[in-house]
Amino acid sequence: MKERNDYYVVKRKAVPEVLLKVVEAKHLLESAKVPTVQEAAEQVGISRSSFYKYKDDIFPFHEHSMGRTFTVMIQLDDEPGFLSGLLNCVAKYQANILTIHQAIPVNGVASVTLSIEILNITGDVSELIDALEKAQGVHYLKILSRE
Repeated sequence: MKERNDYYVVKRKAVPEVLLKVVEAKHLLESAKVPTVQEAAEQVGISRSSFYKYKDDIFPFHEHSMGRTFTVMIQLDDEPGFLSGLLNCVAKYQANILTIHQAIPVNGVASVTLSIEILNITGDVSELIDALEKAQGVHYLKILSRE
């Protein structure tokens, strides 16, 4: 059975300290206050392995996310209509696609990067991401950035 990824919104006090430190380390790296993962991990008091274990799974939630964008990379089967299904999913949640990039498929699998703008009429963003991940032919979804 395929593992299902769910998204949750929890209060800061419910998040384990190691995850909060991963967010802090990511901020240090993104703001160029430290040049390496090792230095960021040491500064916040976690191991590098903890940082790498959780770095793609936690990020700050912005209450006022309207007008913001996020970028996802999706690997999906290279079959007619599968990309159209992803685009229809974004439309269903009334979000706006800013950019689409598809690399040349390799071994029947296409890599697609979508930059999506969240509008004031956009539905639940967590549900949108979940729906994209469950779309026909999708093997993998990764959130690359949030702005």
